[in-house]
Amino acid sequence: MLLMSSKMSPLSTADVARIVGINRVTLERWLAGGKVRRPKMIRYGRDEFRNWTEKDVERVQKYKQENYRKGRGRKPKPKR
Repeated sequence: MLLMSSKMSPLSTADVARIVGINRVTLERWLAGGKVRRPKMIRYGRDEFRNWTEKDVERVQKYKQENYRKGRGRKPKPKR
C-alpha cells in the first residue's frame, strides 16, 4: 500500500506507473482506452496535470492484478 502524507508532492503519471510496476506508455494506453478511470485534472497556468491520489493508484494496481498479462502472452522463443 502506498502511504502519502499531505506534505508529499503530487504524483506524476510516470511515478504511478513506476509504483504499480508497468510502463508509462501502458498506463497511458489504459487511460485512453477507458480501462482505468482518469484522475482529476489540475490546471497550472495553461498546462493541465493529472492529480493522482492514493485511491487512484490503488485502482490502477487492482486493474493490473485482474487484467495484466492474462491474454496469450509472449510467443515462446523458437528452439534451435
